[in-house]
Amino acid sequence: MESASVAANPTSAVGSTTIADLLPKAVERYGPQRAVLYKDDSGQWVSRSYSQVGEIVRKLALGLIDLGVEKGDKVSILGNTRAEWTYFDFAALTAGATVVPIYQTNSPEECQYVLENSDARVVIVEDAEQLEKVRSVRANCPRLEHVIRMTGTGGGAISMEELSERGASRDESEWRERWSSVGPDDICTFIYTSGTTGPPKGCVISHGNYRAMLDMVVQKNVLEGGDELTYLFLPLAHSFALLIQFGSFELGATLAYWERDPLRIMANLAEVKPTYFPSVPRIFEKIYTAATSAVEKEGGLKKRIFDWSVGVGKRYREAERSGGAGALLALQHRIADRLVLHKIRNLFGGNLRVAVSGAAPINPDILRFFDAAGVLVLEGWGMTETSTAATIATPDDFKFGTIGKPFPGVELKIAEDGEILVKGPNVFQGYYKNEEATNETIVDGWLHTGDLGEVDADGYLKITGRKKDIIITAGGKNITPANLEAEIKQHPLVSQCVVIGDRRPYLVALVTLDPEEAVKYASEHGLDPDPEAIAANPDVHASIMAHVDQINSKFARVEQVKKVKVLPRDFSHEGGELTPSMKVKRSSVAVKYDGDVEKLYASG
Repeated sequence: MESASVAANPTSAVGSTTIADLLPKAVERYGPQRAVLYKDDSGQWVSRSYSQVGEIVRKLALGLIDLGVEKGDKVSILGNTRAEWTYFDFAALTAGATVVPIYQTNSPEECQYVLENSDARVVIVEDAEQLEKVRSVRANCPRLEHVIRMTGTGGGAISMEELSERGASRDESEWRERWSSVGPDDICTFIYTSGTTGPPKGCVISHGNYRAMLDMVVQKNVLEGGDELTYLFLPLAHSFALLIQFGSFELGATLAYWERDPLRIMANLAEVKPTYFPSVPRIFEKIYTAATSAVEKEGGLKKRIFDWSVGVGKRYREAERSGGAGALLALQHRIADRLVLHKIRNLFGGNLRVAVSGAAPINPDILRFFDAAGVLVLEGWGMTETSTAATIATPDDFKFGTIGKPFPGVELKIAEDGEILVKGPNVFQGYYKNEEATNETIVDGWLHTGDLGEVDADGYLKITGRKKDIIITAGGKNITPANLEAEIKQHPLVSQCVVIGDRRPYLVALVTLDPEEAVKYASEHGLDPDPEAIAANPDVHASIMAHVDQINSKFARVEQVKKVKVLPRDFSHEGGELTPSMKVKRSSVAVKYDGDVEKLYASG
């Protein structure tokens, strides 16, 4: 099935030229092969072939067309990563629509912003919980015409079955005509990402952008076809997961979906035995803890054997990559593998070819630990504005502690101030309805990433910091602290607030008291007026925490502040926390109060 708009792409494994024709061409090529794997309501793993997925998608796409969805209309998807998310994504894309993902953890207010700003005509919700979010804000979304459910029925929404029945009544030629009409310049998706200040910005990514990114993935053999099985728990609202979805269908691989339970990720890995595992540092950290905690507690001979085995594994991997291991080291490795290393591999299912860590930095020591056991975890780097990625490390070309080298076709340079600049066919089209932000981000064709970095003598890129104050949690979620801080400072006692959480499991906040208000509060409540006494008073802390809890209700769980430390003195220029213009120096605050931050996290 050739696209009517452009010639087949020679780089594509299936001859796709856009993301709209990707699914139909994959179905044509891989028909009987397994496409998706997921657990059904009975707890059994079930699969669907490419042909079966194609049939589901065709009916849903024609159902959307029957509802009146036109080429270029915005269709939003709100839900967890699951097979139905993929079906509806491809349905909207093959109908020529622009897909607007929303994180399942978003609050109703955050959902409203995306639906309203994107001009979405349709929103597809996962279940009753997500439906309620939309129902609570629907009156504020005048362009929203239809709500569709992935699961269940009722609530004033169209069920998946009803939509499919509507599509079944229409001719397949309408579907072919629609996806064939989409060209590289048409818009594939809006993905909303938070900036340093203000509301989220919708990254406009064209079919050409994502097709170019997918071509790079194919060229660098990031994913393989055939027996490749990818386990996916990352939110499909994120560009990283979306690229993995597209890549799996491009190459005829199998996509296995999580059970939508964070506590089941390790169990799922053991069950599906993936060959490819895209993840975030937090999960690798948890698996590392699972591999080491018991032996650390037990100590003694078991710990000595464990440490010896890991040490042998590291030496063996180094020898392998520099010409081969000698007979003695090879013998030691067989023993170490039988005693310890194979158990670590089995935590990933025992069949892993490679894992990829993205979205946030990861400790290189953890990477070396897993590598010693035969689990290669590589890092890549990019952003939504690069249609997911800009650099990649491969099994044949990597260096721990770096984020690889640029993809083919991507240019990279370091500006005078250390900022990483990127140019390439995968660079997005700009921010929706935000020309000012677009012009600030893309200058003379170069994307200003906001990240600081350096390229070593071997050409590997290393991130050294960020110009922007975006927090990236251990789970890989990008969070803008400025909005939270501004709201927390609304408490009458609070003067300054700095939210901390980079590479941490959750957010905490350091707050200072307004000197005048604090003295007034002490007088009114018969407290010791000493600043340290006021800061340490449990009633003061409780009052501020109650305020924070109210604020938290407006944000997604991952964006909520879990703990607060009240500092005894306000920030000042003299104390090194403020600039001459009275702006908070975040890095200085983080360093100066590192001990207080560590205590917050250590308290559980």
